[in-house]
Amino acid sequence: MESQIGYYTDTGKARDEFDRALPKEMSAYTAFRKEVYKDGALSHKTKRLIALALGMQSGCTRCTIGQTKDAVEAGATKAEILEAVSVAVVMGGTAVSAETWRVVEVLKEIGKW
Repeated sequence: MESQIGYYTDTGKARDEFDRALPKEMSAYTAFRKEVYKDGALSHKTKRLIALALGMQSGCTRCTIGQTKDAVEAGATKAEILEAVSVAVVMGGTAVSAETWRVVEVLKEIGKW
């Protein structure tokens, strides 16, 4: 099985190439994204947990991996991550449940399982 963090890193390099091809547009998107994830009425950690569930719901592999990692970096516990994922499973059913292994593998790879 391929490393989930390795997949995230490798696909990020290609995404970065895309960003460099559209510097004005993507810098605006990056600034927006950074602003959205700041603490506000919801904490940064809560926003990352929401993003994880939404990423899983949308079927975005890169989002699932990245948001799991980002949620941990924001202070989310294994239990909080698993609860957020369980909400995604309830809302998305089998399609989301089939991807929960990615979250487990990311948590294992970063030593949080």
